[in-house]
Amino acid sequence: MLRIAVQSKGRLNEDTMCLLAESGIKLSPSKRTLLVPSTTFPLEILFLRDDDIPQSVANGTADVGIVGENEYVEKHQGSEIVKRLGFGKCRLSLAIPKDEEYNNLNWFAGKKIATSYPEILADFLKKNGVKADIHVITGSVEIAPGIGLADAIFDIVSSGSTLVSNRLKEVEVVMKSEAIMIAHPSLPKEKKEILAELLFRIDSVLYADGKKYIMLNAPNEKLNEIVDILPGVKSPTIIPLSKEGWSSLHSVIEEKRFWEVIGKLKSCGAQGILVLPIEKMIL
Repeated sequence: MLRIAVQSKGRLNEDTMCLLAESGIKLSPSKRTLLVPSTTFPLEILFLRDDDIPQSVANGTADVGIVGENEYVEKHQGSEIVKRLGFGKCRLSLAIPKDEEYNNLNWFAGKKIATSYPEILADFLKKNGVKADIHVITGSVEIAPGIGLADAIFDIVSSGSTLVSNRLKEVEVVMKSEAIMIAHPSLPKEKKEILAELLFRIDSVLYADGKKYIMLNAPNEKLNEIVDILPGVKSPTIIPLSKEGWSSLHSVIEEKRFWEVIGKLKSCGAQGILVLPIEKMIL
């Protein structure tokens, strides 16, 4: 049985649970408890605070964890990254009052900076030769300058709306972060095998994200042009139609290119274009 530590609540919880569900991990139908086994996979989920996950994996309380890279770097624990998951993207940035004039990092010399990430901040300031007073706060860091507790903040930024509402502006991006899967470095063989199967399932879900399956009919003399537009995973599938001189072509496209691609296909004479969602892709 593989034990995976997951954020009990917060910005990564919903995406994490959705990813596991799409990977075929169903949980026992019960009220949420600290430890919940799966009914479909040799795995149990340990719900923890996000900042406790790196340590729980490092000390073996959990075998694997899904956590923000910012927490992983901050805690300096003895685990290893096994997968970048692509969601929960944010950045750790320095921000100052909106009306302050800012030219470079020397602005922070001698200033008091409020943060929940003192290790990352201290390392960044040291590398850049800036001496500042780091004031550790857990939660609501963005209000510190407004109440006179600090001159600036170092905190997570996603959309930036929280900074704006507190009359702050982002001036330096220190690191970018996303959800990652971490693992204990010394898992026994049987747990490594379970983890490998879990990663295989997750890869299949993530690879399908943002992609569409497309089918169309086209005149044979235009097939080479259409293949150049729709290369597919390896190459498109081409099936002759009963109507002489025509074929059906099946392929995969990225959703973000959808309208650009459709226009090109129509100009090549494509007809009967059908686009379908993809749940999983096994490579």
